[in-house]
Amino acid sequence: MTQKLLRYLVLPITLLSLGGIVYGFVGMEKDPILANKCIGFGVVGLFLLAMPLFLITASRGKKIGDYMLTDHNIRKMRQNERDSAENQE
Repeated sequence: MTQKLLRYLVLPITLLSLGGIVYGFVGMEKDPILANKCIGFGVVGLFLLAMPLFLITASRGKKIGDYMLTDHNIRKMRQNERDSAENQE
C-alpha cells in the first residue's frame, strides 16, 4: 500500500514542478523575481522530492550489490563477453 501511495504522490509533485519551471520561463518578462523563484522551486521539487521518491519506489526489493561495480561483477561481465564472442563464431 505504501508503494502505491508513493507512486500517486510522485506524479503530482513532478507535474507541479515542471509546471512551475515552465511558468517561470514563460513569465520571465513580466516579473523576473517571481519567475526565478518558480524555476528554483520547480527544480528543488523535481530533484529533491520527486526523484528520491521515485527511486525509492522503483528500487524496492532489488539488491544494490547487483548494480555495483565490484571485482566479482567485473569478472562475471568479462566471462559473459567471452561466452558471447565464442557463440558468435
